[in-house]
Amino acid sequence: MAGKFQVDILPKYCKGCGICISVCPKEVLVAGKDGKVTAAYPDQCIGCMNCEYHCPDFAITVTGGGKSGK
Repeated sequence: MAGKFQVDILPKYCKGCGICISVCPKEVLVAGKDGKVTAAYPDQCIGCMNCEYHCPDFAITVTGGGKSGK
């Protein structure tokens, strides 16, 4: 089994644009009451890194998975 992925969000950089929410194929991310993104379902993360790649403010980092080269 591949390792779990961890989705880290830096709230001070997140402006709540929602791009990451729209590109996540597993619906891991949701908007919080403050409008900023939170990883509501981190166990569903498959490590595609769409959220990290598309975040215009570099507020998201995806780590883990037990794979090298990703």
